[in-house]
Amino acid sequence: MEVQLKPWSLDDIPDIARHANNPNIACNLRDAFPHPYTLADAEHFVSGCIGNDGIGQLCRAVVADGAVVGSIGLFLGSDVSRKSAELGYWLAEEFWGRGMMSAAVRQLCAEGFTRFDLARIYAEPFAYNIGSRRVLEHAGFSLEGILKNSVFKKGRLLDSCVYALLCP
Repeated sequence: MEVQLKPWSLDDIPDIARHANNPNIACNLRDAFPHPYTLADAEHFVSGCIGNDGIGQLCRAVVADGAVVGSIGLFLGSDVSRKSAELGYWLAEEFWGRGMMSAAVRQLCAEGFTRFDLARIYAEPFAYNIGSRRVLEHAGFSLEGILKNSVFKKGRLLDSCVYALLCP
């Protein structure tokens, strides 16, 4: 299945609200990603992506079969981290395991390196999230390290990983 990335539009709000309202997605993301995920959450998120496009971030909707099924974004660093950007993403559970997100990561990173003066793009998945770690590895990222007890999620200290892709 082919995956496409597109700039966000207000028309994407219903799709995003439907797919994002999944505890299996929320448990793998930062607490800023709510569960339950409401229509108001989707409106706030999409409006922010539209309003801040290219200003410290590059956010895109992930499209498959003509519908928005996920989100991916680069968030530019500042000060001494100004040559780095953090990658974040999620995909509707029904599309997991098909290689779609690895393709989306490759596309967005290529655009990010072309559009911004970046030396590296990094991601910090939870160590237990093997699916997300594989996405990054299949997209060419290298594991730089495991951070012990670095995140606190659902009342537990967890390890996270640092993966990075250097500018080609």
